[in-house]
Amino acid sequence: MTFPASRVFDTPAMLVDALADALLRQAATAIAAHGRFHLVLAGGTTPRALYETLAQRGAGDRRWHVWYGDERCLPVDDPERNSVMAETAWLAESAIPPAQRRSIPAESGAEAAAAEYAARLADVPTFDLVLLGMGEDGHTASLFPGRVWTGAGALAVHDAPKPPPDRVSLSAGRLSDSQAVWFVVTGAGKREALRRWEDGEALPVAAVRGQLATLLWRDRMASI
Repeated sequence: MTFPASRVFDTPAMLVDALADALLRQAATAIAAHGRFHLVLAGGTTPRALYETLAQRGAGDRRWHVWYGDERCLPVDDPERNSVMAETAWLAESAIPPAQRRSIPAESGAEAAAAEYAARLADVPTFDLVLLGMGEDGHTASLFPGRVWTGAGALAVHDAPKPPPDRVSLSAGRLSDSQAVWFVVTGAGKREALRRWEDGEALPVAAVRGQLATLLWRDRMASI
């Protein structure tokens, strides 16, 4: 698949401000089209800054539906969980109803949680926007090189190369079932993976594409 178009910013802070603006426009467009906005969240430092910015802007209401691209199999209140980070940074103070903030039940174990989340997603329409990061090895969500990226809507992940070893991740196909996919990549440590991706290597990050748009948001440090 072709390397996505990029938006490059001088600093992560500038990227986050522009990303928040664009996300709110994406939400407004989706709500105008079909009365709802299905958003998939990513974990990570830059997404946390984005969520804090969205909180400052009062983003989210009853028309928003929040999902997660992946989760660590940790206790439900563990601060290392993506859901705990997003709730703390933004969602807990938002007007999005709790029933529409759908965390992955990863505390149940990878297999059980993957099956339950796949069942929840079965009747969900195409996402409107998926946010994803990228690791220095080219992984995205919890889809790692050398592992299975396809299959059911949600996958059980074991022996992940980064702790904790057990995780749940949406599959590449389910992440691609979105109008738009935006990758958020910052820092010089990501340059080599970006180069490999641009050169056409079969990395997990290259297996996810939006139906209408795929966009790479990056700072100057991550430029190649």
